[in-house]
Amino acid sequence: MDQLNAAILGLVEGLTEFLPVSSTGHLILVGDLLGFQGPAGFVFEIAIQLGAILAICVLYAGRLGRTVAALPTEPRARRFAASVIVAFLPAAILGALFHDAITTVLFSPLVVSIALVLGGIVILLVERMPLEARYHEAEAIPLRTALAIGVCQAAALVPGVERRAAAEFSFFVAIPTMLGATVWDLWKVRHALDLGGIGLIAIGFGVAFLAALAVVRPALAFITRHGFTPFGWYRIVVGGLMLLVLALR
Repeated sequence: MDQLNAAILGLVEGLTEFLPVSSTGHLILVGDLLGFQGPAGFVFEIAIQLGAILAICVLYAGRLGRTVAALPTEPRARRFAASVIVAFLPAAILGALFHDAITTVLFSPLVVSIALVLGGIVILLVERMPLEARYHEAEAIPLRTALAIGVCQAAALVPGVERRAAAEFSFFVAIPTMLGATVWDLWKVRHALDLGGIGLIAIGFGVAFLAALAVVRPALAFITRHGFTPFGWYRIVVGGLMLLVLALR
């Protein structure tokens, strides 16, 4: 059953990582409902997100490769790389300083459910604002906006960024963010991991990779056509239902 649960959580991760619905929150809620006891701490939830990140690296290998190759000669490529680094820094600093508090206090079903509802309300409010898109591709986002994205960790809430560009930029920022978080968590619990724990991580990783590979492009197309409002309502419904489940326990 643990292997089946690991596969289910990998599927959940791959389907939600690149949508504004909190993939980590979904992993915590579904893991709680399944009664899943994975490797020590929350290392499973963090580590399998690398599977979804690998899918982004595969899907965007051409753009990433061209950017890296152009770094020595093109200011645009250097600016894009700098923007990704600037957006990554707030999460890296906060994660390093408050890692234990984040995993013990914020990684609970109750907090996640409340955050889903509140985040959904914020998305609905922002989507109603008359914002004009100034940046139409991820590579064009300047340092100031990149910093705002890093602080908010929600590109969709930054005014002036086209939805598709915001989503894609969040994909690129997720690469160093999740790689750093995974390495940090694995190192902290390295003595508690056994072959069974590593095997569960591998199952979740593989399923998350395949699911993300299948869902990223359709998700981008959906966001481009419909915006983020459907995800706002989805967060409110899921968070509200989970609060009801917790209240009835």
